[in-house]
Amino acid sequence: MTTKETAPQLTPSLEDYLETIFELVRDRRVARVRDIAKARDVKAGSVTSALHRLSDLGLIRYEQREYIDLTPTGSKAALRVLSRHRLLTSFFEDILNMATVDADRDACAIEHHLSDEAMDRLTRFFEFMRSCPNGSTDFLDRFHSCARVNPELPTCNLACGLPHPEENDPQPAFASVADLDPGESGSIVQVKAHGEVRQGLLDMGLLPDVILYVDRVDLVESTVWIRIGAAQLSVSRDQAELVKIVRVGAEQGDDARP
Repeated sequence: MTTKETAPQLTPSLEDYLETIFELVRDRRVARVRDIAKARDVKAGSVTSALHRLSDLGLIRYEQREYIDLTPTGSKAALRVLSRHRLLTSFFEDILNMATVDADRDACAIEHHLSDEAMDRLTRFFEFMRSCPNGSTDFLDRFHSCARVNPELPTCNLACGLPHPEENDPQPAFASVADLDPGESGSIVQVKAHGEVRQGLLDMGLLPDVILYVDRVDLVESTVWIRIGAAQLSVSRDQAELVKIVRVGAEQGDDARP
């Protein structure tokens, strides 16, 4: 019989098959090769190969040309993946306001790699949202309604009534990386870019609360050389203007490095 120690042998693909079998049995009471192939949009040969592997692991009961059923261990493994999928989908849809199709796609990509700790902490977050009297009526509504971080909104939708941050913003402006001199540092507040430019900066590690240091500025090439931890990066001055920061101060020796 398969025990808990066999779980690492499951690839994301095999976990997907378990999840599909579980849903077919739940919804139709039976799971057949052709149904699994249709649900997963693969050829029957690929399904048969996966089923033999799952059978060898003791996760399903399967004989060629017969219905497929999950063993108790297989049901447990399938529920583990499905619960992660549901939780991640809810997070993407309810918290991040993602479209259902996008939320489902990204949940499928992440569910196989979500640790037990991350699962527990995400669950605690939803428990807070559902059980705390102020859990969902305060900060989450403000997040969804804030024009500062949702550029598609022309103005704040709540009582603060602030205009879009690019239009006569009454709030004090944050400094940018371009305002820092070599040796100075700042804690990132926001990347005020859109589309591919924003994604490129995020992929470089320019994220909220990250502390960066300016090593040098090349005025001729309009390039700013920055350091995040041990990583040295270069951005154009235009990009540096888009990264808003709170000044941390001048770096003093190697001890100041993160």
